[in-house]
Amino acid sequence: MAEYESPHKIVFHPYVTEKTMMEMEEENKLEFIVDLEATKPQISDAVEELFEADVEKVNTRIDKNGKRAIVKFTDEYSAEEIGMRIGVF
Repeated sequence: MAEYESPHKIVFHPYVTEKTMMEMEEENKLEFIVDLEATKPQISDAVEELFEADVEKVNTRIDKNGKRAIVKFTDEYSAEEIGMRIGVF
């Protein structure tokens, strides 16, 4: 398992499509391109540290764009508000 010195080495940038915008509004989820070697717990910890929000669940998949992490936030945190802070809109 890879060790990371910074959460920026795990979470690269948000992945924004029409589908991910719908998930953000309806399911409180954001999607990110992440390091190929990163585990779900590492991704969860990095997102929590970067955005100061609690993560409920992380799902990952690998496609031609790299490894994508779909992050669901707890009800106390709004994916839309986090998205606005990081410039998704």
